[in-house]
Amino acid sequence: MNAQGTRHGARSWAFYDWANSAFATVVLAGFFPLMFQDFWSQGVSASIANLRLGWANAAASLLIIFIAPLAGSIADRLGAHKRLLLGFTALGVLATISLSAVGPGNWQLAAVLFVLASLGFLAGNIFYDALLVHVAPRAEWDALSGLGFGLGYLGGGLLYLGCVVAVLNPAWLGLASAADAVLLSFVVTGVWWAVFSLPLAVNVTEPVRQTAGESALAGGVKQLRETLKHIRQYREVWVFLLAYWLYIDALGTTIRMAVAYGRSLGFAQESLIVALLITQFVGFPAAIAMGWLGARIGARNGILLGIGVYLIICIWGAFIQAPWEFYAIAALVGLVQGGVQSLSRSYYAKLIPAHRAGEFFGFYNLLGKFAALIGPPLFGLFGVWFGDVRYSMLALILMFVAGAIVLMRVESQGATT
Repeated sequence: MNAQGTRHGARSWAFYDWANSAFATVVLAGFFPLMFQDFWSQGVSASIANLRLGWANAAASLLIIFIAPLAGSIADRLGAHKRLLLGFTALGVLATISLSAVGPGNWQLAAVLFVLASLGFLAGNIFYDALLVHVAPRAEWDALSGLGFGLGYLGGGLLYLGCVVAVLNPAWLGLASAADAVLLSFVVTGVWWAVFSLPLAVNVTEPVRQTAGESALAGGVKQLRETLKHIRQYREVWVFLLAYWLYIDALGTTIRMAVAYGRSLGFAQESLIVALLITQFVGFPAAIAMGWLGARIGARNGILLGIGVYLIICIWGAFIQAPWEFYAIAALVGLVQGGVQSLSRSYYAKLIPAHRAGEFFGFYNLLGKFAALIGPPLFGLFGVWFGDVRYSMLALILMFVAGAIVLMRVESQGATT
C-alpha cells in the first residue's frame, strides 16, 4: 500500500506544519527583528537597522526565485520531494540554532544565518505542499490541508508563548538577561523544528521516479515558460496576480517588519511580544468570519475591505504614540490578515481554468512565497530617505493602494459571487 492509503502517513505529513511553524512565529515574526535591531545592529539608527532587515528578507526571497524552478523540476522527475524537504529543513534548523552563537554587533553574520534559515523554511514548504498528493486520496486533501494549518497555528503559538514567558522571566531558567533567553529560544525552535519533522521523515513515502529525456534544468525552464504562456492567455488571471503580488507583499511586510518598526519607535520588547500574541489569537476566528462574509458580499469585495482596514492600520501606525495603540493595531491586523489570504485563494480559484488548476496554483503559491522581495527593503528605504522611520508606512500605503487599484480592474463577474 502506498502513502495514499496510510492514515499514519497522512497525519505525519500534517504534523510537519506543527514543526516548521515554530520558525515562522518565534523567529521570523517574533524575536529575530527585535534582536537584529537591539542586539546585532548596535550603534546605528533604527532606520538603518530596518533597511538591513528588509534587504535580508528580500535576499531570501530572491534566492527562492532562482532555486524553485530547478529544484521543483528535480523533485517532480525523481520523486524527491521528501528528500529535498528534509534537506532544506536541515539547513533551516542548523541556521536557526546557529543564530544563538552570534555575538552583539555582528549584524552581518546574523543576516546571513537568517537568510539561510528563511531559505530552508520557504523552500521546504514548496516540497511539503507537493507531498500532499502522495499522502492521501484526493477527496481528503481539503480536510488534511486544514488539519496541517490548524496544527501549525497551534504549535507555533504555543512555542512562542512558552518562549515569551522565558524572555519575560529569564531568571527562572538561570539566565542573566532577556537577550540570553531570546538566544536560547533560537536553539529551542531549531530543536522543535527538527524533532517534530521526524514523523514525516519516518512515515511518509512517495513514488520514486526515473529521469528520462531532457535534463532537470531544461525541464524546469520549459515548465516555467509554459505556465507563463498559459497565464498570458487569461487576462483576468494575470491582472489579479499583479494585484496579488502588490498587496500580499505589503501584507507580508507588516508581518516581517511590524516588531522592528515598533521597537524603532521606542516601545518595550514586552509590548511588542504581547501585540504579536494578540494578532495570533485574534487571527484564527477572524479568518473564518471573513470567509463567511466573503461568501455573501463577494471574495473580491472582501479583499478590498481587508485592504481598506490595512490602510487604516498604516495611517494609524504612522502616528502611533502609546503601547495600547500598538495592541489595537495588532488586533486589527488579526481581524483581516488571514481573511485577505484565504479570500485571495478562493477568488483566484474562480478565475483560472479548472483543467489547469494545479499548474496555475503552482504559480500562485510561488508568488505568495516570493512576497518579501519588494516590501521589506522599500519599507526600510522610505525610513532612510525621509529621515524618520514613521515614513516607512508610506511604502505600505502605496503598495496596498496600487494593489487595490489593479484588483478593481479584474472584470470577471464570477469572482464576485
